[in-house]
Amino acid sequence: MKLWDKGFTTDKKIDHFTVGNDRELDLVLAKYDVIASMAHAEMLGKVGIIRKDESESLVKELKEIAISIKNGVFTIEDNFEDMHSKIEYLLIEKLGDTGKKIHTARSRNDQVLVAMHLYLKDELTEVKAQTKTLFDVLMDLADKHQDIRLPGYTHLQVAMPSSFGLWFSAYAESLIDDLYFIDAAYKTVDQNPLGSAAGYGSSFGIDRTFTTEALGFATLKYNVVAAQMSRGKAEKNTAIGLAAIAATLSKLAMDITLYMSQNFDFISFPDELTTGSSIMPHKKNPDVFELIRAKCNKLQSIPHQLTLIISNLPSGYHRDLQLVKEIIVPAIQDMKACLEILTFSLKEIKVNTTILEDPKYDYLFSVDTLNDLVQNGIPFRDAYKQMGMEIQNGTFTPKKDSKHTHEGSLGNLCLKEIQEKMNMLH
Repeated sequence: MKLWDKGFTTDKKIDHFTVGNDRELDLVLAKYDVIASMAHAEMLGKVGIIRKDESESLVKELKEIAISIKNGVFTIEDNFEDMHSKIEYLLIEKLGDTGKKIHTARSRNDQVLVAMHLYLKDELTEVKAQTKTLFDVLMDLADKHQDIRLPGYTHLQVAMPSSFGLWFSAYAESLIDDLYFIDAAYKTVDQNPLGSAAGYGSSFGIDRTFTTEALGFATLKYNVVAAQMSRGKAEKNTAIGLAAIAATLSKLAMDITLYMSQNFDFISFPDELTTGSSIMPHKKNPDVFELIRAKCNKLQSIPHQLTLIISNLPSGYHRDLQLVKEIIVPAIQDMKACLEILTFSLKEIKVNTTILEDPKYDYLFSVDTLNDLVQNGIPFRDAYKQMGMEIQNGTFTPKKDSKHTHEGSLGNLCLKEIQEKMNMLH
C-alpha cells in the first residue's frame, strides 16, 4: 500500500531504490506518527470535518496501534512503503471508510515533519539527561580527587601543575557549553508543523492551534512554507548539538587512552573494562575509549553530511530530504550509547596519587618558582632569564608549595559555581 497509489504498479527496482531502509527507520518513528495522528483525528472531529463518533473511533484504534508499537509487535511488511501506509491500512481494516478519512487535510510531508519533531524533542531531552548524568559523575570525581596533582601539558611537553580535580571539572564545564547547542536545537524542533500539508496549507478549516496544544509543542511553525523548510534544518540543528557533545567526549576519550598508557600511568580501570591481545598476554587495551573517540569523531561529520544534502535545495519538498532520516536516527543512537558507556566506565576510574614524585616532573614548577622571585621584587624579565639559566645549568630547585587561589585554578576549582551554571539550564 502506498499513500500516493493511483492504481498502477511501480517497477520493483524503482520501489526498492526510493524506499531504501525507510521501513526499518520508521519502526523508531511509528510511535510519533500515531501520537500526531490522534491529535489530527481529534482536531478533525472538533472542527466538524468528520463526525465526532468517527473521530473517537479513529483515536480508539490509534491507541491500539500505539500499544502494539510499545509491545514490539508492530511491523511494516515489504508490501507497505512506510509507517504511514501501514498505520492507515490498519485503520481502514478496522474502520472501513472511516479509516480512509484520517488523511483528510494533511499530507505525508507534514506527517513526516511532525513525527520527526516529536521524536527529536524526546531524543534531545534524553541526550540532555544523559549528558547531565555524565556531568554529575565528572563533578563527583573532581570533588573527590581535587587535591591530587596531575602534570599539565602544552605541545605534549611538561608544562605546569594541574590536578585531577581541574581535569575532571574541565570536561564537566565543557559539557555545559555543549548543552547550549542542544537547547537551541530543542527550541527549533519545539514548533508544530502539522497542518502545513504538502507545504502550502489546506483549504480545509483546520485548527492548528488545537494540535499544537494537544501535542505539547511550545508554538506553531506558522508559515506553512517555513514549516516545510524546517525538514532537514531541524535534523541539522540537532546534529550540531550532538557534534558539540561528541567533540568533548572525543577529547576526553583521547586523554584517557593517553593517560592509561604505561608511558604515562596516570589512571587505570578494572580488567573487565579493558581488552587483551591475541598474542601479548600483558596487554590491557582501552578499546572502549578508542571506540568512543572514533564514534564521536564520526558524529562530528554529521552536520556536514546534512549540509551537503540540503544546502542547494529550493523551497518546497524534494525527495532528497528522505535521506536525512537515515543519517540522524543512527547518529542519535550512537550518541546515547557513547554517553552511557563513558558514564558507566568513569565510575570505575582509578587515579595515580604519586605521579609528581617522579623527578622528570620537577620542571612543572618552573613558572611557580619564577613567580615567587617576581613576588620577592625581581622584575619578571630578569627572573625569567635567571630561571632559564638555572634550568640550563642543572641547578634548578623547584618550589612546590606555591598556592593557586584565583577562580578556576587548581586551588580554587569553583565547583559550586560550575554546578550552579548547569542548574540554570532548563
